[in-house]
Formats: sequence, structure tokens, C-alpha cells
Amino acid sequence: MKRKANPKTRQLDQHVVDNSQRIMTTNDGVPVYDNNNTLKAGNRGPSLQQDHIYFDKLMHFDRERIPERVVHARGSGAHGIFEATADLSQYTSAAFLKKGTVTPVFVRFSTVAGFKGSTDLARDVRGFSVKFYTEEGNYDLVGNNIPVFFIQDAMNFPDVVHAVKPEPNNEMPQAASAHDTFWDFISLMPEAAHMTMWVMSDRAIPRSLRMMEGFGVHTFKFVNAKGKATFVKFHWKPRLGVHSVAWNEAQKISGFDSDFHRRDLWEAIENGDFPQWDLGVQLIPEEDEMKYSFDLLDPTKIVPEELVPVQLIGTMTLNRNPENFFAETEQAAFDPGRVVPGIDLSDDPLLQGRVFSYLDTQITDWVAPIFTNCR
Repeated sequence: MKRKANPKTRQLDQHVVDNSQRIMTTNDGVPVYDNNNTLKAGNRGPSLQQDHIYFDKLMHFDRERIPERVVHARGSGAHGIFEATADLSQYTSAAFLKKGTVTPVFVRFSTVAGFKGSTDLARDVRGFSVKFYTEEGNYDLVGNNIPVFFIQDAMNFPDVVHAVKPEPNNEMPQAASAHDTFWDFISLMPEAAHMTMWVMSDRAIPRSLRMMEGFGVHTFKFVNAKGKATFVKFHWKPRLGVHSVAWNEAQKISGFDSDFHRRDLWEAIENGDFPQWDLGVQLIPEEDEMKYSFDLLDPTKIVPEELVPVQLIGTMTLNRNPENFFAETEQAAFDPGRVVPGIDLSDDPLLQGRVFSYLDTQITDWVAPIFTNCR
């Protein structure tokens, strides 16, 4: 599909390289005429230390992998566009949300608890993270397919992740939350009861990544040109509707094709059946923060839609598969602290902790980037 051009798309295209009809080179740009044999001293002699092409190839290979993410290790990604369809100028000055603006995006869907090689059909939360390449900088809307979370304070995040991982003595079960350590944690954290009901429901085994809702989970803020703030909750509504599979179906599908969700998304885009989501918002005036019987800044609670209706403000279309999974999907890093003018963070203590942790995880002194705890 021809990409709809705007200034940001043209800027991104400057970093896309077409290697067809080009000669292979080393990382320094030196042409490589023999990529299969090392320089040797004579026909049967030892390899020579001066073979810089050999060392260049092996050193690159030795460092081409990055450590697996602690959570959200198994992911699938796709490129697309987001088109704003509503006038939000009274709430936010964010340029990409001006009606009619088209913004390039990259989306990464993921499971949370499983390792990189685990099955797509695990009973698990799904990550739903969107990177907007706006003209004011990159904005990351880092969310899940469930509107709440297990904990209220980021201090407990290492604990819930450790609890949901396999048992420490035998490394089992893989990509499954219903085991002793998890239930021990839940029994001691009453605030986790809401999220546990979602995880044990059909929402945790979606039929397709194209049929999942997405949520920002936290309460964020819109800020308009005059500096007035409005609380906002983000919702992604799939055009295909929300569909799941039964637990026995999930087990059978996993046995036949552990890449079921990844394959479904890839083939749909390849066939031109571009998945779409409408972006919706719940808007609450800042002065109404204490109006409700629940805490707006508590990520274990939802804001009922019958109290605050969801308003649709734009549509996202995924229309292009990655050309290099490692470079585009595996090395993609998302950070809820990456906001643009017109969008701000709330005082939600879990969100505040994520803003530190995601950034801290992405900082490294190694040659290869390490994104071990982020999306």
C-alpha cells in the first residue's frame, strides 16, 4: 500500500535503506569479495590475525543479540497511520490530535509473562503499545488489553513480575499465571482482585491481536494552549469487535501453531485486510477529581463508561509489516514518559514508577542496546 505522505513520513523514509543491487561491505563500508573463507598462511595454514573482514563478521555476530525483556518478551509489530477525526483544541494542544492530521505509528503487541519463545495463546495480559511519530517528537501510548492492573504502587512491580514468572525451583510453568507463587502473591494483595478477574476471563485469551481492545490503564492529562488540564483515559476500540477463544481451544491452537497471533496479524496485513482501531477518550475536568466514589489515580479501578462516556477522536490503521523483525519489532522500545506538548502525566504512583523504570532500563553502556524491562 502506498504510504500517505506527511513531513514526518518523509523524515522517517530518510532512514530506510534499500540494499538491493548493492555490494556487500564490512561495517566500515569496505567491499567484501569473499565472505566464506578466512585468510590463511598457505593452503592448510592457520588463519591470519590480519583478516579484518573475518573479525568484523564474527564480532558483529557475537554482539547481535540483545538480552530478552523481563516482561513483554514475546512481541509482534506493525506499521501504520493514525488520523485524528475530532476537534480537541479545547482540551489539548497536541499537534497530532488536530482534526485531519495523519501521523505515522508503530505498534507492538505482546504477551507479558512468557519468554520470547512461548506460545501466543497463553492465558496472559497483552501489551498494546503505540509509538506516534509526531511532528513535535515521539509519543508513546504504552498500554495493555485490560483496563486495570494488579497493583497501585510501582514499589510492588518487581514483586508481581517475580510472582507471575515460573516457579524458581523448576522453571515451570512457562507463560502461565495460575501457579502457586502467583496465588500466594494475590492472596496477600487484595487490590489485585479486580485484575485477577480479568486475567481469568476470556479477555486473557484473545482470538486475534486484531480483535483486542487497548487501554492506557493510567489516568493521564490533556493540557490545552492556555495551560488548563483535563484528566484523560485512553481506549482503543477494534473495528472487528472483541473476540476470544475458549480455554480448550487455546490449548489446541498452541499445540498446532504457537505463532497463531503473530501469523494472523502478518497475513492479514499482507493480504490487504488492514486492521483498524478507533481511539477513544474519557475526559474528566481536573476540578472533578474528588467527585467520584473511586480514586481516578488508582490503576486497579476503571472509570465506568456509563458515568464518563468514551468519545472517539481518531482511527489507527495498520498497513505495513516490518521488513526486519529484529531491527523494527525486537529493538523497539516504548516509554510512558515519552510525551509531547499537550499531554502530561498524572500523579498515579504506578505511572510515576513506570516513567522511571522504563527509562532506566533503556540506558546502557553496552555496544548493543538493552531493553530488558520495557515494551
